[in-house]
Amino acid sequence: MPADRLHAYRADHAFDGTRMLPGGALVLVSGTTIVGVEPASAAVPDGCPVTHLPGTTLMPGLVETHTHLCGDSGPRALEQLPELTDDDLDAIVRRSLAEQLDAGVTAVRDLGDAHWTVVDRHRHHPDGPTVVASGPPVTVTAGHCWNMGGEADGPQALLAAVRERAARGADVVKVMASGGMITATTDVTKPQYPLDDLRLVVEAAHGAGLPVTAHAHAVAAVELCLQAGVDGIEHCTCVGGGRPGMHAPPDLVARLAASGVVVCPTQGHVPGSTYPPNIRAVMDRTGITPEGIVEHVRTLVEGGVRLVAGSDSGIYPDKRHGVLPWALVELVEAGAPPVDALAAGTAHAADAIGLGDRTGRLRAGLDADLLLVEGDAGTDVTAVTRVRTVVSRGRVVRGPGPL
Repeated sequence: MPADRLHAYRADHAFDGTRMLPGGALVLVSGTTIVGVEPASAAVPDGCPVTHLPGTTLMPGLVETHTHLCGDSGPRALEQLPELTDDDLDAIVRRSLAEQLDAGVTAVRDLGDAHWTVVDRHRHHPDGPTVVASGPPVTVTAGHCWNMGGEADGPQALLAAVRERAARGADVVKVMASGGMITATTDVTKPQYPLDDLRLVVEAAHGAGLPVTAHAHAVAAVELCLQAGVDGIEHCTCVGGGRPGMHAPPDLVARLAASGVVVCPTQGHVPGSTYPPNIRAVMDRTGITPEGIVEHVRTLVEGGVRLVAGSDSGIYPDKRHGVLPWALVELVEAGAPPVDALAAGTAHAADAIGLGDRTGRLRAGLDADLLLVEGDAGTDVTAVTRVRTVVSRGRVVRGPGPL
């Protein structure tokens, strides 16, 4: 398709990133950009080709707020990273990006890089998805995901870590505030950094113009993150504190909601999947259950916490790249209205990762990142799992487009 031609996409149902548009919509695209959003009944300019798939919903492309593009979704996805060459990593990242696009994901935030692969070489592909990247997460020596190369202990090392990320052009600082599920030598129920260290990271990052998002499973770590003033919390599992399972005290939920901090509960699994043995062992040890996860997220939903969709994709087979649509389905299962879940995976997600002025909405002037899915996503969010057409910056990458 020549970049200078006008193309139109029409659908019986439409979601603009925050609300359903009554009667559907007609979206006009020129090159890489949306140039008009009209009622579905609107006439198109003479000679303008139209894609109209009856019974579909037209919406912005999905925004994955938590992925690991260097992970190949295999059983040793992150464990193997130190063994891989740059060529190996480049091949994995290219494949990961293609798998995301195929599922309708047109923007991603990478929160765990190895060898600076994503930051240095994979953020500016013209064909998408749009990539926001943290580089290696900052962690204590031998801490969670230490093998990505981000170990830093004490004030001087932490300041140097933040300066390095700013100098290399990272978009966000990721800090591991607690142990993690897939690093056997760490404890998910305990913080990794004291409050002063977390505050130092936040102040230094903000001084460099970078937001901070923190991995936090332990309820004590979530508390420290709030006190330190982080911009986002990943997982927010709320384990430990002398109680089995996931437990977010009501006052903590209220403070999370009042703070406006962005929480990504990292939902999204291949339907019918089971957790790998190492994850299952941590769950058994801490009292986490699949049912408990749903109820915990329901507590966050009902408490008004600012939630966005992200799946932690790429880390093992049932968290493969492209599983994000199922994170939206799981949000609804936890009590979120379908429209809120759609927003958590589009406009609100784009805002949270710094892309709200580029993507995540059907709006003139934004990137032409579009998704056509089978059914009415406003009443049945599982429609997002039935992808018909994906458009990334004006280019059709899956399904039928204008002829």
